[in-house]
Amino acid sequence: MDAPEGRTGAESLLPGVDAVLRRASVTLRDVEGFAVSIGPGSFTGLRVGVATAKGLCFGSGRPVAAVPTLAAVCAGVSATDEPIVALLDAQRGEVYAALFRVTGPDALPEEGDPALGVYTPEDLAMRLPERCRIVGEGLAVCGERLRELGGPQVELGEPRAARAADVGRLGRLLLARGKGVSAATLAPRYVRRAQAEVERTGARFE
Repeated sequence: MDAPEGRTGAESLLPGVDAVLRRASVTLRDVEGFAVSIGPGSFTGLRVGVATAKGLCFGSGRPVAAVPTLAAVCAGVSATDEPIVALLDAQRGEVYAALFRVTGPDALPEEGDPALGVYTPEDLAMRLPERCRIVGEGLAVCGERLRELGGPQVELGEPRAARAADVGRLGRLLLARGKGVSAATLAPRYVRRAQAEVERTGARFE
């Protein structure tokens, strides 16, 4: 659900939750569990999303599933034997990237190598499997460059985003497998540290 004109996502998040509950004719007490995208992504967006999920869980006593954002990016891809490399724009000419195998609509994407990290197009190209499909918004940053460096076996797929429906579906699978986490331990996964923290500590990554 998009934020109404003139309001930020943070301002419209809880009203949006209320609107979805009304549309489904349920109350918060009817919700059996929650799912939230934990990153990587926007520092502000991740903080707001995780803080809201924590509040809902603390208030209801329900479990929460921590869904990696890049897993949600590739969750809507049809089952395939090809490795799927999901990308998000990390700014500064870099991308967040991770490789997954998608075996079916009711299976959790299995993470492989390259593992989640921040890459330049050149660094990522060196770690790509010989044959793979690349998806995600990060295609706009380096898709063509990866195709150029990786050769014809690198297929450029959809520049799709992590959708709420995909986060919810993966969250349901995680909860069904007993892989929920407590609200107290739920935390965003930024991967890259904020520039102010880099300048203060010298550490670029988590």
